[in-house]
Order: sequence, then C-alpha cells, then structure tokens
Amino acid sequence: MDMEKTKVLYIENEQEMIDLVRLILSKQGIEVSGAGGGKAGLAVVRQLKPDLVLLDLMMPDMDGWEVYQQMKADPELSHIPVIVVTAKAQSIDKVLGLHIAKVDDYITKPFGPSELSGSVERVLRKHAASQKTVQEGKAGSGR
Repeated sequence: MDMEKTKVLYIENEQEMIDLVRLILSKQGIEVSGAGGGKAGLAVVRQLKPDLVLLDLMMPDMDGWEVYQQMKADPELSHIPVIVVTAKAQSIDKVLGLHIAKVDDYITKPFGPSELSGSVERVLRKHAASQKTVQEGKAGSGR
C-alpha cells in the first residue's frame, strides 16, 4: 500500500509524543498533524478529515473516549479509523477498547517504532479494503 499523501492526526496533549510519532511515520511518507488535547483534536478532525486518527485516552480537557464517541456519532467522521495510543496498559483497558468500543487497534506506551508503523499500515490497509468493498457494493446495487 502506498503511504504517500496519507494524512494521520495524532490527538495527544504531550508535544514530544506528537513529534516522536511524526518522526517515525514520516519515514513511510505519512504526513502527521498533531492536536494538543481532545477538544482541539475534535476540531482538527472535522477540518482535516484525516485518513487515520491516533488517539491518546488520558487528556485534561476531554478524554479520548469522549473524542472517539463524538467521532463515531458524526456521519462525516464515523468512517475514519482510530488507533488508541495510551499508557493504559491493563488488559481490561485493551479489551474495552478493542472489543467493546471497537477501536481499530490499541497500542500501549511505551511502544517501538515498528509496532506503531505496523499497526498504522495494517489498519490503513484493512480500512482501504473495506472502503473498496463498500464502493463495489454501491456500484453493484445501482443496476
């Protein structure tokens, strides 16, 4: 999959983490924007309409779950895949994220560059395939 021109938004209140993720993903040709907190992040998602959102859970103004719920409730944003990137490493948190909330992936901090790159690539590839299936379904039903 060609990652050039892929736009990723990282909603995270620590600028150093945004810079780190930008450094890791830029090696794949991915453009990373950052938003410092949940409220700002939601505004940027609405404006930018990124291909993927990386989302921290623990932020002071609006936590990641609130951002996620608002994204999924908005028809213009609900199709955007979300990878949670958090320090909440307990297995119950991961189960809640992946199986209850249905996020696309769940990465715990600290993470390695290959773990992040691999997750982003997997989620984008899976999302592209599902979007293609939806488009083919729409084309096929119009006959």
